[in-house]
Amino acid sequence: MTENRRDVLKLGAAAFTTAIFTGNVKGANDRIRVSFIGVGRQGQGNMGSAMQQPEVEVVSVCDVYQPNLEKAIARSARGPRNQPDSSPAAKGVKDFREVLADKSVDAVCIATPDHWHPYMTVEACKAGKDVYVEKPICVVVEEGRKMVEAARKYNRVVQVGTQQRSGIHFQKATQLVKAGELGKVTFCRTFNYGNGPVEGIGNPPDAAPPSDLDWNMWLGPAPERPFNKNRFGIDPNAYSHFRWFWDYAGGMMTDWGIHVLDIVQMAFDETPPKAITALGGKYMVKDNRDTPDTLQVTYEYPNGMLATYENRMFNGNSLFGKTYGTIFHGEKGTLFVDRAGYTLWPEKGSPLTETTVQNSNNHGKDHWANFISCIKTRQKPVSDIEIGHRSTATALLGNVSLRSGMRIDWNGDKETAAQSQIKPYLERKYRKPWELKV
Repeated sequence: MTENRRDVLKLGAAAFTTAIFTGNVKGANDRIRVSFIGVGRQGQGNMGSAMQQPEVEVVSVCDVYQPNLEKAIARSARGPRNQPDSSPAAKGVKDFREVLADKSVDAVCIATPDHWHPYMTVEACKAGKDVYVEKPICVVVEEGRKMVEAARKYNRVVQVGTQQRSGIHFQKATQLVKAGELGKVTFCRTFNYGNGPVEGIGNPPDAAPPSDLDWNMWLGPAPERPFNKNRFGIDPNAYSHFRWFWDYAGGMMTDWGIHVLDIVQMAFDETPPKAITALGGKYMVKDNRDTPDTLQVTYEYPNGMLATYENRMFNGNSLFGKTYGTIFHGEKGTLFVDRAGYTLWPEKGSPLTETTVQNSNNHGKDHWANFISCIKTRQKPVSDIEIGHRSTATALLGNVSLRSGMRIDWNGDKETAAQSQIKPYLERKYRKPWELKV
């Protein structure tokens, strides 16, 4: 690597930590009291990363499912290194509104099912809390814009859980693209490949909810539905299956597509796509999910570039041993990046040399460190809500194209489409008494 390129990377890394000052600076020794809302597998993972920050005090944990709540209370007392009795156990709460009313809480982590993210984030901002909200931030584009409006209106720090942005090697890889090291990039490929059983998650019948779950509160603003084991989706061997139902989420497109597309957005200054087309369906899987098992979405960007997102459930062969990632194809070389590191392959005749860089940091821990630092300084975090909204919207539009069967010509500044028929897919009606109001 040349000295000049080192300078580019140093400048680029610094750029990710700069932001707008908004006041309300906390002292270096202040404890930051955090509550965790939604403490399933992802929520407890966030709690573990947060507890590695010396300033964080876990005040309370909140969930509508009693087994999750009990596990989180026990986890809160184990400390950052899982040492028994290293800290007092957090208070267990079943209604998130109790958390938001607690004036001693400085910040909340929202790791509920996706359909709850917008309402809880907006209400937390209104209650004066800073927010760490999991990705995708919302189910429809309109919700994301309101989340941005709430963060700005109430001067809140809102970090989105697209934690790859805190990966040093992701920052270096995208800086190589920004600096023109690959030459003109005309194509990017993002993907998730796997091979699972055709029965998928099965077809359990609707039934009465378990006695230790508040099903009505779990549904919240989503449409009223009878309890179904898969819609609730708790699985000891997987992340919850609610992800595969349109009422609550957007399948792999928003669950993982947002991660790999977020790196494309990162490399090209968050510019939104101008056209989106998608094809896919349930071609093999025999379960009761809504979302497709095979999907390809193509995005056209204003800079003269195409990007694709591909997902398939029944073939995991990418031809080079990777099951997911982001690839930049430039005139001088190809750059692949995932959480393990990045590899640069030069084109024939290119001045570049083949290079592999391995991951050297803990994304989750460092993402939380960035959030806590920004709570103190009132700077915008590395995955500020506006950034998270743009990446979430990019993924959501892939699903909108698929479900509507239409090519979308998108105005990213106005967040409107030339195709008025897709408007119902951009907004969502909330079930009473819930209302998303900034």
